[in-house]
Amino acid sequence: MTKAPARLDPAHYEPRRVPARMLGLAGTPDTLAAGRPGKVGLLELRYARVGDRTELVDRYQKSPLQIMRPLYVDPLRPDLPVTYLMSTGGGIVQADRNRIDIDCGPGTAVHLTTQAATKLHRAEFDHATQVVHLTAGADAYVEYLPDPLIPYRDARFYQQTCVTVDPTATVLLGETIAAGRLARGERHAYRMLYSDLVITRPGGELVVVDTVRLDPQEPGSVTGPAVFGGHDLMATLYAVTPLAAASEVADTLYEALLATGLDFGVSVLPDDCGAWARIMGSEPPAMTRAMRTAWDAVRRLLIGVPAPDLRKT
Repeated sequence: MTKAPARLDPAHYEPRRVPARMLGLAGTPDTLAAGRPGKVGLLELRYARVGDRTELVDRYQKSPLQIMRPLYVDPLRPDLPVTYLMSTGGGIVQADRNRIDIDCGPGTAVHLTTQAATKLHRAEFDHATQVVHLTAGADAYVEYLPDPLIPYRDARFYQQTCVTVDPTATVLLGETIAAGRLARGERHAYRMLYSDLVITRPGGELVVVDTVRLDPQEPGSVTGPAVFGGHDLMATLYAVTPLAAASEVADTLYEALLATGLDFGVSVLPDDCGAWARIMGSEPPAMTRAMRTAWDAVRRLLIGVPAPDLRKT
C-alpha cells in the first residue's frame, strides 16, 4: 500500500496536474513562494450521522482556511448543518496553495457554502491553486454552493474539484465566476482562470467532466458560446441524484430559470444521473436570485422542502 503524503508535502496540496499553459507562465516569485509559511491552506471536514442529525465529527484546519461552527438554521431540516467555509486572508494571492477535503458519510445531510465571494488577486510570477475533494456516501444529501470567484487584474488561478458520489447519494454543486471587479471596470482583465470538475463513482467510474478555460488572450475563450457570451457573470449548477428522473430534474431547472429572464441552458447529465444548468447574466443581484431560484426548485423536487434563507455578512 502506498503511504499517503504528509499534509505539508507538495504531493498532498498541489493539483495532480496543472494545465501546461498556466505552468508556462511560472517564474520566481518576488513574494513568499509556494509551500512557505502561510501559503498552504488546508481544511479537512468529516460528517457522520449521529442519532437523528448530521454532525461534524472530525476537523483539521490550517490558516488561511477555517470554518465557523456548523449551524442548524434550516427550520424544515433541523438535522442538516450549514457550514461556512472562511479564509483569514483577503483572498487568494500569488503562490497560494489551498486544499479542501470534505467527507460526508452514509446518511448525512450537509450544506456547505462560503462566507463571501473568493477574491483572486494579481499574480506576476506564479499562479494560485485550489483543490477540492468532496465525497458523498450512501444515501447522503450534500449541497456545496460557494459564492462567486472574482478574478482581479492579472490573476492566474487554477481550481480542481473532484467529487465522488455514491449511486444512492445526491450532490448539488454550484460555481459562479465573475468577469472581474465589475465596479472598477475590470472585465476579463485577469490573465488566466482555469477550472476542472470531475465527478466519479466510488469505484472510479467517470460520470461528469466539465473543463473551463478562461484566457482573455485567446480569441473566443471568454466570449464564446457556453461561457460568458458577452455577459459579466457565468454560473453553473449540477444536480447528481437518484431521487428523481434526470428529465424531471432538467425540466424543473428549465421552468425555474425561465422566469428569471436570464440567458441559460439546461441538459441532463451522462447516464441520466441528474441534470445541470449554465446561466449567464450581467447583474450580480439577478444572478444571485437565479441561482437561488434554481437551488430552491431542485430542493423542493428532491427533498420536498424549500431552500433556507442563509444570511451572510
